[in-house]
Amino acid sequence: MQIILKEDVTNLGHKDDIVDVKPGYGRNFLIPQKMAVLATPSARKVHEENIRQRAHKEEKIRNEAIAIAEKLEGKKVTIGAKTSSTGKIFGSVNNIQIAEALGKEGFNIERRNISIKEDQVKEVGTYAAVIKLHREVKANIEFEVVSE
Repeated sequence: MQIILKEDVTNLGHKDDIVDVKPGYGRNFLIPQKMAVLATPSARKVHEENIRQRAHKEEKIRNEAIAIAEKLEGKKVTIGAKTSSTGKIFGSVNNIQIAEALGKEGFNIERRNISIKEDQVKEVGTYAAVIKLHREVKANIEFEVVSE
């Protein structure tokens, strides 16, 4: 079953992609949740026209994302956390704290666009994260977890 995605769906595709999914997933989840529409011939024509009209805007958005990525590349953010005497963090550091730290630096990044390369950050040290700014643009940053 082919569908046209109306928004980004994790592990499936980006907005305006035409993807193949199992009929039950499309009919029972994606279409009722308004995440996709059935890829009928008329829907495909409308989709192609929308893409043609939106191409200029997409290029502008992509260029803005590249500019932000250049500013972010190599950036190092410091995050304070309560720790024990051995350097273990009480709890863990996640993408919410990274988004807040970037917000203090003047970058308004949504937390769901930040992924930490480690499974869990539970010790003081330096770690890496990837920020997805656009479907084609990603930036790598380092963040240091320090004791408060």
